[in-house]
Amino acid sequence: MPSLDEVYQKFGFVAEAVALLETELGNKLLWSRGTDRGLLDNPDPEAAREILDKIDRSTLGQLVKGVGAQPPDLEDLLSNALSVRNRLFHSFYRQHNFRRNSDEGRTIMWNDLDSIHDVLHRAYDALALFNGVDIDAMVESGASPLPTAHVAI
Repeated sequence: MPSLDEVYQKFGFVAEAVALLETELGNKLLWSRGTDRGLLDNPDPEAAREILDKIDRSTLGQLVKGVGAQPPDLEDLLSNALSVRNRLFHSFYRQHNFRRNSDEGRTIMWNDLDSIHDVLHRAYDALALFNGVDIDAMVESGASPLPTAHVAI
């Protein structure tokens, strides 16, 4: 049975998964908007900064909408990820309330965090694949899951 500190730590791991998903979406938007504005052929640091600043101010929902056309399965995964992200940050502790005070309650919280993490991880993997990066294949081959072709935000 997890301790309260372990539940808090697990919450942090799940929050990190949200940040990774947001970064992957941001990378996709930065690439597509930079390409649309011709920044790959004609670099313009001010225009790139403008694009990046707008992406950085965006919510996860705005990032999801900004990606545009996606395969239906990816759209569903991102929609589910947005939903669990919002529940994680806006109501997780309120929903679980006094469960934090018992072994059984913390186990319920832990399992909920596991299910949220799973939804986020599946969305991240699908988005990475949509962006041309097969993380599962990279892990199996022993390659780094952070390809150098990705733009860091």
